[in-house]
Amino acid sequence: MHEFHQCDIRSDMLVLGVGRGSTRWGARALISLLAALIFFVPCSTRLVCLGCFLVSHRCESISSCAFLTPSSGLVSFQRPALVCSEAFSAFLFKHCPVVAERFSPTPWCWGGRLQTLVCAALKSRPPVSYRNELIRTVDGGQISLDWVDNQASVTYPESSTRPTVLILPGITGNSQQSYVLHAVSQATRHGYRCVVFNNRGLGGEELLTPVTYCAANTSDLECVVQHVKGLYPTAPVLGAGVSLGGMVLLNYLARKHTESGLVAGITISVPWDAHKSSDSMEEPLNWLLFNRHITRCLHRAVTRHRKILEKVVDVDYVLKARTIREFDERYTSLIFGYNSCMDYYRDASPGKKLPSTAVPILCLNAADDPFSPQTAFPVSVVQDLPNVALVLTSHGGHIAFLQGFFPLGESYMERLFGQFVHAVFEHQEEMKRACGIKEEQMKD
Repeated sequence: MHEFHQCDIRSDMLVLGVGRGSTRWGARALISLLAALIFFVPCSTRLVCLGCFLVSHRCESISSCAFLTPSSGLVSFQRPALVCSEAFSAFLFKHCPVVAERFSPTPWCWGGRLQTLVCAALKSRPPVSYRNELIRTVDGGQISLDWVDNQASVTYPESSTRPTVLILPGITGNSQQSYVLHAVSQATRHGYRCVVFNNRGLGGEELLTPVTYCAANTSDLECVVQHVKGLYPTAPVLGAGVSLGGMVLLNYLARKHTESGLVAGITISVPWDAHKSSDSMEEPLNWLLFNRHITRCLHRAVTRHRKILEKVVDVDYVLKARTIREFDERYTSLIFGYNSCMDYYRDASPGKKLPSTAVPILCLNAADDPFSPQTAFPVSVVQDLPNVALVLTSHGGHIAFLQGFFPLGESYMERLFGQFVHAVFEHQEEMKRACGIKEEQMKD
C-alpha cells in the first residue's frame, strides 16, 4: 500500500487554494512595486524600500500560507510531507531522521522568493579544492569534471571502493555554486569521493562543437557515468541533481532504467513540469527577481562561445531573448532538434517518467518555490511507486530551505542530503529491500 506518510500534515494541505482575498492580492501588488523600486530608485532610498519589501513580503507569505492548508490551521513549522511507500518511509525514518523533524524556516525570511534571494546573497561557501579533468564525448565535444578525491578518507582508504557522489548543478551553475560546495562538504565529511559534472561551456572549458546542454538530453551524463564507472568499477555511484541538474538526472534514470550505473539518486528543487515552471517564472515579480537574471546568465554563456555557436543559430536574435522561454525557443530547442519550445518542454519534464526509474530516488521540493509550482508535484505518480520518495515542505523556496535566525550554516536540504547519501552507501542492501529492488535488476 502506498500513501502519504506524515506527522502533522495531509496531502490536501499542499494543494494551493484559489482564493482571491483583497489582503493577499494587495500585499502582492505592494511587493511588486517595492521590488521595482529596489532595482530602479537611487541608492539612498533603496534601504528603506528593502525594509518595506521584507515587511510586505512577510505579510504576503502569511496570507499565502493560509491557502496551503485546510481549515485545521497553518502549515508553518510543520514536519514535511513524505510521499512514498510504507517500506521506503520506514527506511527513511530510520536512517534519515531529518524527514521526521519540524522544518522551521528562518523567521524573518518567510516566502519562497525571499528564501531564494537571501540564500543566494548570504549563503556561506565552504572551501573546496578541486582536481579538474576534461573528457571527450562521442560527438567531438568535451566535458569539464571537477573532482574531490578525498584521499584522506579514513572510512574508505582504498580509492577503488570509495563511494562516489556525482553532482549535477542547476541551469547556469557549476562546481563553484554554494549549494555544490556544501554538498561536497557533506559527502567528503562521510569519507566519500565527489565529482561535479559541469554542463558544456560552464566549467571554464572551450566549446569544441556547437552543442551545449538541455534538461532533456542525457547523452553527456551517460558519458560521464561511464567514465566514472570505468575509473572505479567496484565503487558505488550516487547521482545528485539540483534544479535543471535534477531534471537531467531523472530523465537519465528513466531512460536507462536498470542500466544507469547508479545505486540511487537525490534531487533538490526540481521543476517537474517545464511548462508550468515557465508560466510561474514569467509572473511579473518572478521575472523581475529571477527570470531576467537567469536569462542574462544564459546570454553571457552564449556570448562567451559566440564564435562556434553562430554557425548554427542567429546569436544576435538569441541575445534579444527577455525570458528563459524565449531563450529556449530561439536557442535550446533549435540546437537539440525540437520542432518547438513546447515539444522541448514536454520532453524535458520528468514527472510522468518516474515509473520508468529503477533505483531509489529522494526528491525535495518546497510548496513556495517560484521555479517549481506545487501544482506540478507528481504526488499521484509517486504514491504508486516503491522506489521514489517526495519530501515536501510548505516553505523553502528554490535551493534554499534556510533555518535559524542567522541562516549561514547548514540548511534543511544540506542535512537531508548528508543523511540520505550516508544511508544509501552504508545501508545499500536494506535500502534495496525497502524499495523492492532485486539484485538481478541492477546492472552497472
